[in-house]
Amino acid sequence: MNIALGTIDFGTRVGLKDTFALLDRFTEAGGTMIDTANNYPFWNEGCTGDESEAAIGAWLAARGNRDSVVLSTKVGGRPTIAGDRTLGSAEGLSAKAVRAGVEGSLRRLGTDYVDVYWSHIDDRSVPLEESLGAFDELARAGAIRRLGASNMVTWRLERARNLAAAHGWMPYTALQLRHTYLRPRPLTRLPESGHVLATDESLAYAREERDLTLWVYNTLMSGAYTRADRPVPEFYDHSGTTGRLRALREVADELGATPNQVVLAWLLAQGLVPIVGATTTAQLDEAIGAAGITLDEALMARLDEPR
Repeated sequence: MNIALGTIDFGTRVGLKDTFALLDRFTEAGGTMIDTANNYPFWNEGCTGDESEAAIGAWLAARGNRDSVVLSTKVGGRPTIAGDRTLGSAEGLSAKAVRAGVEGSLRRLGTDYVDVYWSHIDDRSVPLEESLGAFDELARAGAIRRLGASNMVTWRLERARNLAAAHGWMPYTALQLRHTYLRPRPLTRLPESGHVLATDESLAYAREERDLTLWVYNTLMSGAYTRADRPVPEFYDHSGTTGRLRALREVADELGATPNQVVLAWLLAQGLVPIVGATTTAQLDEAIGAAGITLDEALMARLDEPR
């Protein structure tokens, strides 16, 4: 199942008992990829950023199944000032921050390696060579198995990959961006300053670079496709959205699926890894059901070029 489980709320909004239940259900259904970060969810009052990793670590210890999951976590966005709810004091990607970051994550997760280690933000105050060199040291030490770039624009990713190739360092072979079925208005500025939207350029780049896997987050827009109390974000408010939503609902009705499932199936059909955050078993089961939906060329064309 090429879906990653998002875990932002694990250990906080989702208590430990429910966290265990969701992780158990996901892995029993064939899921392997678990996505977290060393700062989830620092922006909530009373949280430090330890919570999600610590909850996953407790589950891994209880189940003894570390080697059967693909553990994905991130460094760079953890505040260095206690109580800061912004990215203003983020640790960044200096060699010192990268080393300290992985030590903290490994301790909270109760493991000695991370399968996919991401730079959470693009820290342009630090030379790429410094960050990449530090990541390569971690790889040589066996602490990380694969390197990913989250929220990095295409030209920076290309530069980083070229630098890694020139030095013989571990390259970025995964990219994580915000992406869903609806298309935003051009030149959109997101209210979440740390998020970077997938663009036609980044999508094309990921298709062309055969060793690069694109993971995408905010895939279901926090329930906006199906919940009346969750409005579609205003930057999707343009004429093209109406047609896409109509096509989405028509295809979902024909398949006997939910709009959320069709969105996930549409992403999966393109070889992307959708990250799905679930806080209930019902939400998780809905996402798992998307893995069994096949969209043929005709359905994909209807979704991609709605009337």
